[in-house]
Amino acid sequence: MPSPASTSAVRPGEVAGVLRLLAYIILATVLMVLDHRGGWLHVVRTQAEAVVQPLWWLAGVPARIGSTLSENAQTHAQLTEDNARLRRELLLTSARNARLQTAAAENARLRGLLDTAQRHRLDVQLASVIDIDQDPSRQRLLLDVGSNAGVHPGQTVIDAGGLMGQVIATTPTTATVLLLADPDHAVPVLVARSGMRLIVYGTGRSNQLKLGDVPQSADVRVGDQLLTSGLGGRFPPGLAVGRVGALHAGDARAFLEGDVIPAAQLDRGRDVLLLRGFKPPEALPEAAAAGQAAAGVAGASHPASVPVATTRPTPATATARPAAPTVERKP
Repeated sequence: MPSPASTSAVRPGEVAGVLRLLAYIILATVLMVLDHRGGWLHVVRTQAEAVVQPLWWLAGVPARIGSTLSENAQTHAQLTEDNARLRRELLLTSARNARLQTAAAENARLRGLLDTAQRHRLDVQLASVIDIDQDPSRQRLLLDVGSNAGVHPGQTVIDAGGLMGQVIATTPTTATVLLLADPDHAVPVLVARSGMRLIVYGTGRSNQLKLGDVPQSADVRVGDQLLTSGLGGRFPPGLAVGRVGALHAGDARAFLEGDVIPAAQLDRGRDVLLLRGFKPPEALPEAAAAGQAAAGVAGASHPASVPVATTRPTPATATARPAAPTVERKP
């Protein structure tokens, strides 16, 4: 049993605790009654909240920073993903637009070819270019049609602008075209304005032809339109050849020379027209044999390997050297 001394030591503390508790309860009750009736503690609470508001804001700073960082990270990841997706879509759209522009340009060229054929009521055959040789000394095209499709040497080749050249050799499936710009090519022309007969030569440049041996007294002006004259029977008359771009004195000073801008687009386009229903005069037997040999070489190798000789047209017809197909040259 506890001693009387220890019992007397504990009891005063317990009594003091009970008294403090009762005092607190009484004080709280009084304050509640006074606040309920007078409302004066509401003002005290409002002022206390205003005082401690900065402390609450400081206490919430870490949470807000963490939330902001998390949102920024998510936003950055989403923006990165969206940016990559949009760049892929942009590349695909650009590729589609490029294809559409190419198709539109090709359709425009085809419409130009068909319009030319219908406007002049020409019997033509459409062919596509599958190879090209634009060496300055050899201006040739290789087409995807040959003798199986009725193509024959000497056949005239045009585009929407005008004369391009002529077929010089064929295989069963391909045809080799000698362009106007080839240095070995010449075509008799006439000035549309005055009817003056001249000859246009190739220069090896697809954007320029040469008008040679023009008399000083000839009625030729810069800007005159040049058309095929039909002399020699190689090309039908009336096809556009080019336009006189400049006139200047020749080396001998006895004649003039002219720069001619081709009417046809010799260095561009994927399709050409072959004239049907017009046959050039028959070549000599030696030239025909040389043409067959050239066609065999063209079928076995690049079209640039086809040998070509020149001819000199007379007032009625043209003759060929035995080495190659017939091509018109200076009289």
